[in-house]
Amino acid sequence: MTKRHSVICSLLLLWMPILVFGQSGTVPLDGVDARADSSEFARQLGHADPLVRQGAAEALARLVAVEQLKLVQGYQLQEKNKNVRLALDWTLYRMGKQEALFRIVRELDSSRHEQSVGYLRQLDDPALLHSFFKEGDNPARITVGLLEALAQLGNQESLELIKPLRDSFVAGVAEAAEVATDKIESRLAEKEPPVSNRPRSVGKPGQTSP
Repeated sequence: MTKRHSVICSLLLLWMPILVFGQSGTVPLDGVDARADSSEFARQLGHADPLVRQGAAEALARLVAVEQLKLVQGYQLQEKNKNVRLALDWTLYRMGKQEALFRIVRELDSSRHEQSVGYLRQLDDPALLHSFFKEGDNPARITVGLLEALAQLGNQESLELIKPLRDSFVAGVAEAAEVATDKIESRLAEKEPPVSNRPRSVGKPGQTSP
C-alpha cells in the first residue's frame, strides 16, 4: 500500500464515527432527512462505537421516531456509556417521556454539561425550564446551564426569572444571568415592530386642522 493510500484510509477511519448509515448510504447526523427510515438508526444503537450509538440516538430524536420507543427504552436501561445514555434520554423526551427532562437537567452538573445544554436549547418552550429555577438548592452548574439554554430560548417571562440572578454571589451565576439577559433583550428587540418615521402631514396655508 502506498503512503498516499495509507493516509486516505486513516482519514476514512476518522470520519466513520460521525456517520450513520441510512437507506441510501451515509447520512450526516446534523442533516437527518425527515424521510429517513428510523429502523436504520435504531439498529445503530447496538453498535460497538459509543459515538455511533450517540449519533443514532440523536438522529432518532430529530425524527421523533415514536415507533422505536420501546427499543430506545430498552437500550437506555442497559447503556453503560454516560454520553450515550444522556442522548437516549433526549430521544425519550422527544418521544413524549417528560420525566427524561429532569435527568437531562441533572446532567448539567456533570462532565456532560455542554451536551445537556445543547439538548435544552432545542426545547420548544422556555417555560419548560422555568420551574427548575424555583428549586433553591440547585448546584451552581445546573443554574448556569439553565441560563445558557434560556439565553437562546428565553422570552419576557424568562427575563423576570433571570434578572434577579444578576446579583447572585454564587460562582458563575451572575455572569451567566447577565449574558442571558443581554441576549434575550436583544432578540426580543429585533422582533418588535419598527416605529414609523413618516412625517406628520401638514395642511395647506389657510386650512385649519380638524
